[in-house]
Amino acid sequence: MVQTVLFRLLWMVVLVLVQALVLNNVNILGYITPYLYIYIILKADVNESRNSVMLWAFLCGILVDIFSDSPGINAASSVFLAFVRPNVLSLFVSRDALEQGVPSIKTIGIGAFTKYVSVSALLHHSFLVAVSYFSLTSVGEMILRVVLSSVLTVVFILLIDNIRK
Repeated sequence: MVQTVLFRLLWMVVLVLVQALVLNNVNILGYITPYLYIYIILKADVNESRNSVMLWAFLCGILVDIFSDSPGINAASSVFLAFVRPNVLSLFVSRDALEQGVPSIKTIGIGAFTKYVSVSALLHHSFLVAVSYFSLTSVGEMILRVVLSSVLTVVFILLIDNIRK
């Protein structure tokens, strides 16, 4: 138990630092910014309580907000993702398929994992962009930002998960 918490804490610190120091400064074509820190939320054990995952998500999001000097947008988006995560996961994976309890390419397969990560990234980024714009004046730009950032985020997450296995 303690080892799992310490391992997750280490991953969270690494992902937050990578996000804050590197990825927040990546702005490809003015639209694409990957949000790799959501990996910590997506890799939570399915048997873990929703409140616990939401607490981890809030902690991760607020740390990104502190380093990014943003007013809680990442924290809100992360908590939203943690809240909908069990429902998104149940869309693509049966409860019996997760014997180990942690969604990954190895445990649920590349197809189901890619769908799970893609929908989760789209939901997270949609919430993030909607809250940051707080207006519907630039719907086309918002959709472009969500889709392109989600694609790059999914690619990075699949690479990391593939390397970790």
